[in-house]
Amino acid sequence: MEKEINELIAIIQSHRDKTYRKINEELVGMYFEIGKYLSTKIKAEKWGSKTIESISNNLMKAYPNLKGFNRAGLYRMVQFYEEYRDNVIVSALSRQISWSNNVVPQR
Repeated sequence: MEKEINELIAIIQSHRDKTYRKINEELVGMYFEIGKYLSTKIKAEKWGSKTIESISNNLMKAYPNLKGFNRAGLYRMVQFYEEYRDNVIVSALSRQISWSNNVVPQR
């Protein structure tokens, strides 16, 4: 019976891991898309720090339990988009690694 339990645990763990990877892929895709939107608006409409701060405040009101949508988080999304926008292969691969691996502070 122990062998069967271990096999079932392996199946559960395998699918949990796949689920986490898929969720991460979607989150990174969302961050990329938000970064693209904000980058475009910053350049085209000359949005500044106060506009991004206002957007951040409104997003945090709409989604109080979500983390990462403060002013700094939004600028990281812009930076992420601008870093990967011209490289299709890297953009696709960037969705397969965690968000924290994509936003390593630059020195």
